[in-house]
Amino acid sequence: MKTYHVYIVECADSSYYTGITNDLDRRLDEHNNGIDVKSYTYKRIPVKLVFSTEFHDVNQAIAFEKQVKGWSRKKKEAIINDEWEKLPELSQNRCHSNNKGRSADSSTSSE
Repeated sequence: MKTYHVYIVECADSSYYTGITNDLDRRLDEHNNGIDVKSYTYKRIPVKLVFSTEFHDVNQAIAFEKQVKGWSRKKKEAIINDEWEKLPELSQNRCHSNNKGRSADSSTSSE
C-alpha cells in the first residue's frame, strides 16, 4: 500500500511551504538542492521539515494539503506544535477579526 505525506517545511525566510509527496526524503532533498527554479522554495533554502502526516488514500492527502494551504500561519503553527485542539478557536477568531462584518462564507484565506 502506497503512503502519501502531507508536509510543511519552514523556509530560510521563516515562511512555510505545504506540499504532498509519496517519498518524503527525496522531496526534502529536492527542496534543499534547488532542483526547480520555479519552485516557491528555490530562493528560500535551506528548508526544514516541521510537520508531516501520512495518508494511504491519495485523494484524502490531496484534500488535506489543499485545506492546509488555505490556512492562516497561526493554524499551521497549531498543527506543527501538535495543538490540534486550537484549530476551532483559531477558525472562529479568523472569521471575527478578519471579516469585519462579512459572513464567514465570504472570507478569503491567505498563507
